[in-house]
Order: sequence, then C-alpha cells, then structure tokens
Amino acid sequence: MVDDIEQRIYALARRYNGIYLFNNEEKQKLLTPETDFDTDMSLEVEEATELMDEFFNDFHVDRGSFNIETYYPEQPHSWNPFKKYPPIPVPDFTIGMLIESAKAGKWLFG
Repeated sequence: MVDDIEQRIYALARRYNGIYLFNNEEKQKLLTPETDFDTDMSLEVEEATELMDEFFNDFHVDRGSFNIETYYPEQPHSWNPFKKYPPIPVPDFTIGMLIESAKAGKWLFG
C-alpha cells in the first residue's frame, strides 16, 4: 500500500517527468522507488535543484548535508573536441531516497 507521503512524492516527481502532448498516460514513464532522477528521468541539474528545493520545503525535511553536486558534479570542459574526459561516477539519486528522507524528516544520504 502506498501511503500519503509516497503519493505526494510521486506527484512531485511526475511534475518533473517530462511533458507529453495530449497528456497520454500510456507514454508517461512508470515511477518506482528505484527511478533515478538523472539516468531514468534525465533531469538536468537545474531541474533537480528545483525539485529538491520543493521537496525540502513541502515536506519539511531537514537538508542536513544534502548537496546537489554529490549527484550532479561539475564536469570538466575542454575546447578541444578530441579531448574526452571519462564520466564521473555518481551515487544513485532516486525517488526512494526522497520517500525515506520524508518519513524520517531529514536527508538520510551523503
């Protein structure tokens, strides 16, 4: 059974989960606790920051040590098109993390 906190977090995530012409529910991505904001929802850092600001305010969750750069580190940049940097490994950043933190009243990760 999905409780009220979970339903509200899924509703928050859905607002950032893309816009679909004619609001066709079949095309909307299924959201689960394992849904990752970066890899599954393809949120940019600005979108993720906005979502998290809403999350902390709406659910009265203590930010603690939360830092968006943990999940969206600054990427090195080169003007040389032949110079490639390896991807920076980042921890998962999932809907389940928001659910657990909302229930605890504080950010539980990192």
